Amino acid sequence: MKVLLADDHVLFRAGLASLLKAWGLQVVGQAGNGEEAITNARELKPDLIFMDIKMPGLNGIEATRAIKAQFPEIKVVILTVSDDEEDLFEAIKSGAEGYLLKNLKEEEFADLVSRVGHGEPVMSPGLAKKLLKEFARLKDELRRPEIDASLTERERELLEQVAQGSTNKEIAAALYISENTVSFHMKNILSKLHLRNRAQVATWALGHGYSPTSPS
Repeated sequence: MKVLLADDHVLFRAGLASLLKAWGLQVVGQAGNGEEAITNARELKPDLIFMDIKMPGLNGIEATRAIKAQFPEIKVVILTVSDDEEDLFEAIKSGAEGYLLKNLKEEEFADLVSRVGHGEPVMSPGLAKKLLKEFARLKDELRRPEIDASLTERERELLEQVAQGSTNKEIAAALYISENTVSFHMKNILSKLHLRNRAQVATWALGHGYSPTSPS
């Protein structure tokens, strides 16, 4: 798995790079701010980006939003010291597949990195409850029965996959359809839900109870 590191602390990046390399991952690049992260993502096409939030210039959440809009297949995991609820919610809404705190123990981090590699969303202990609480609030605020009812069965299946963080290629394989068909259905979903990008679709789907194991 190819990994890009985005953090403005050079020593932290160096230590993290050494750790990841020892675990067999390929660190293909490093960035000191959001702009560099976007440029490196475009040029290096990593599978995974570990993204700090507080960086000079463009911050990590803004960079995540831009990267996920252009390259939804790239997984982004926030790695930060901030356990602020607003940062957590904005990161997930921006399309991040995970949110980890830098105070994790090495064995905990190793397990979470392994789970990311298998396509699972990851989060530091204690943060999941905050996120579920926020999604419950969003569900109450944003549920629009007439829009939800307008979705076709296939569009609902796509939402289940998007909620899991699947790429178009993975969705196509799971539903036995072409990637072009996935894109077609995704455009219809964006139109029906009045959303602008895939990250917003994922947030909407999670907030409305969509998941691969618990269809809405």
